[in-house]
Amino acid sequence: MSTSQTTSHPVSQNHSLAAPTDLLARALMAFIFIMAGYGKIGSFAGTQGWMESMGVPGILLYPVVALELFGGIALLIGLKTRLVAFLLAGFCVLSALIFHNDLANDFNALAKNLAMAGGFLLLTLHGPGKLSLDAKLAK
Repeated sequence: MSTSQTTSHPVSQNHSLAAPTDLLARALMAFIFIMAGYGKIGSFAGTQGWMESMGVPGILLYPVVALELFGGIALLIGLKTRLVAFLLAGFCVLSALIFHNDLANDFNALAKNLAMAGGFLLLTLHGPGKLSLDAKLAK
């Protein structure tokens, strides 16, 4: 295969749909984390107890909520996108292995977390696109 065949894809950086598609992808990925972080604030004690029942120190809920909320918002607006995406990929894998490892009863949550990690790794490599604060700050 030639180089042009291996690097072309339907929505390239030069295509008119690239910027809005990048923004939509970030928004869809950010949504689940913003909502999860917000939800954990509303049920902090219960979530902390559940974490502890799974062998995870409850004090770690503070950085989890911060990563979900602020990471989700940063992802949405495209700020420090590659770093945030990399951190969220790691978070997805860790939480899948720790909290969603019951394949008989929780396979969908495990699969969702691993799929999200894959998307975040692609975003780590691809970057946020033109409709982002990262792009604005790079000018």
